[in-house]
Amino acid sequence: MTGFLRGSATAMITPFTGDGVDFESFGEMIEFQIAGGTDALVVLGTTGEPATMSETERSETIKYAIEKAKGRTKIIVGAGSNCTAHAVEAAKRAEALGADGVLAVTPYYNKCTQAGLAEYYRQICGAVGIPVIAYNVPSRTGVNLTPETAEKLAAIDNLAGIKEASGNMAQVLDIMRRTRGKIDIYSGEDALNLPILCAGGSAVISVVSNLAPRAVKTLTEAVFAGDLCAANKLADALFPLAQACFSEVNPIPVKEGMNLLGFRAGTPRAPLTPLEEGHRALLLGEMKKFGLEVKA
Repeated sequence: MTGFLRGSATAMITPFTGDGVDFESFGEMIEFQIAGGTDALVVLGTTGEPATMSETERSETIKYAIEKAKGRTKIIVGAGSNCTAHAVEAAKRAEALGADGVLAVTPYYNKCTQAGLAEYYRQICGAVGIPVIAYNVPSRTGVNLTPETAEKLAAIDNLAGIKEASGNMAQVLDIMRRTRGKIDIYSGEDALNLPILCAGGSAVISVVSNLAPRAVKTLTEAVFAGDLCAANKLADALFPLAQACFSEVNPIPVKEGMNLLGFRAGTPRAPLTPLEEGHRALLLGEMKKFGLEVKA
């Protein structure tokens, strides 16, 4: 299927306190995103640290996001796992709670075959009626969703698209060539947002848009309008900020970035650690250069 998502989506962080999720702060972040024109919020994706959250916390976070958004923006829920049965149950729970779609990362650690990947997505898609986005990020999972497998997945009715974060632009182009008009391709890597959009990508699922939602949304609009001069100018400005957001493993830097903007983002949960001081100085400097109103 095509047409589920167009424009910008933000891979949301999850703010924590010592006792659990800081829903008041999370609500402020959701309003910030909606005010910035973001077309969808991805909740409990990698950036949201779901691996360190309890089942109760996950369900409460999904419910809160859906109720807070009140239909003003799409809510897409992370539902991947290295256990297919768990991924299926997570997708069914997201649908039952009212999610607009689910984002299912490829199974990690198990290092399944391409046939295993295809079956994994067939089972998830077959268990729900809402759109499913496959998420390919081999640097984290240890498995790559190949263009050949992507072509097979494109035949699944409610497979809405692929979030591509392999960092391999040649692979992205091959996937697009094989699936064009059948499913959509989304950029899952901020450094490649511009080229993926220019090649026919329909949306970006962005980390840096936690900090600069309006700028990322404007970038997508410029590309869709054919104004590549404006798109290049904005991409050039965003690039150093995006690089600073990945100076350490995501979401360590962007979480500190949200603190610097004045939100109560807290710190990542162990085994992740707070941003190192040198990287914090780098991030702060890039945020100021971009013109963000920092509170530090």
